[in-house]
Amino acid sequence: MRASFNRDFLKRLHPPTTTKASNSIHRIRNIMSESDQSIVFDTPRLVTKKILAKLQHEGDGAVVRRGIGRSDQKFLDPFLMLDDFSVSPPAGFPDHPHRGFETVTYMLQGSITHQDFAGHKGTIHTGDVQWMTAGRGIIHSEMPAGEGAQKGLQLWINLSSQDKMIEPRYQELLSDDIKRAEKDGAEVRIIAGESMGVRSPVYTRTPTMFLDFILKPEAQAHQNVPESWNGFVYVIEGEGVFGKPNSSPSTAHHVLVLGPGDGLSAWNISSKPLRFVLIAGQPINEPVVQYGPFVMNTEAEIDQTIEDYHYSKNGFEMAKHWRSQ
Repeated sequence: MRASFNRDFLKRLHPPTTTKASNSIHRIRNIMSESDQSIVFDTPRLVTKKILAKLQHEGDGAVVRRGIGRSDQKFLDPFLMLDDFSVSPPAGFPDHPHRGFETVTYMLQGSITHQDFAGHKGTIHTGDVQWMTAGRGIIHSEMPAGEGAQKGLQLWINLSSQDKMIEPRYQELLSDDIKRAEKDGAEVRIIAGESMGVRSPVYTRTPTMFLDFILKPEAQAHQNVPESWNGFVYVIEGEGVFGKPNSSPSTAHHVLVLGPGDGLSAWNISSKPLRFVLIAGQPINEPVVQYGPFVMNTEAEIDQTIEDYHYSKNGFEMAKHWRSQ
C-alpha cells in the first residue's frame, strides 16, 4: 500500500533521516516487532536512572570516568565506586591505603603492575582480573606496565561490618581462565556469578555478579538477576537498548541504574558490537561512612582507622618502613 504513495510527497512530509539514525530506527522497529517473544521475565528490570560517567583526574596524573561514587550517584549498595580508568606512564596510582571493602580491577587494554606492603606483587594484562579484599588494611600501588594508555574498570564493593576487619586476600584470574559462554550472537565473560549455565570460580564475600557481555549487531541477551539485589549496567562501547525494547538507546560511558525485577534484557540496535558489563550484588543494608579509601560503619571507626594508619598499627604494621619500588 505504501508503494502507491508519491515519493516526493512523502519526502516533503517526512524529510529523510541520516543513514545512522535510519538504521537505528529500523533496528528498534525490528526489536519492537519481536517484543512479544523477547520479554522473558515476569518482572523485567528497567532503567531507572542514566548517568554519563564524565572525565576527572585521580591518582597521580591518571584520568577516570566515574559512574558510581559521585554526587549524583554516591552509592548503590553494596557498590561504592566504579571507575573506567585510563593511565599512561609516568602517571598512575602510587602508594595508598584501603580498609573495609574490596576492589575489583578488570583490564580492558594494556597492563597494570600492583605491589603491596605484604610483599604481594604482580602484573595483570588485558582481560585479567584482580579481586582484592582489603579487609583490615592494605597499602599498595597500581602503576602502568607499558607504553601508552592502560585502560580498565575498577569496582569497589563494600564489606559487611563482620567482614571489614578480616585479613586481606587476593583472587587473580588470567584472561584465559575466565569462564565464557555464547548463545545466538551474545557472548559473556563470567567474572563473578553465573550466566548461561556457567559459573565463575571467584568467591564473593559480598554476593556479587560481574558479567562482561559482547552482543553482535541485532543480537540480544537475557540475564537472570536475584530479585533482592541491586544492579547496574555500564556501557563500554556501542549502542544498545536495555530493559524493554522501546526504551531509549544508551551509548558508551553511561551507567544505567536498574530497578527491581528478576532479570535484565538487552538488545544491540547498532551495526557494531555492543559491549557492556552487568554488575549486581546483595545489599548489605548497613550505615556507610567513607573517608577517601577507608569505608566503615561509624565515624568512630573512621577515626580509629586514621589513627591506625598514622601509627602503623591494627593491620597497618608493615606500612612503617615500606615504599613501593
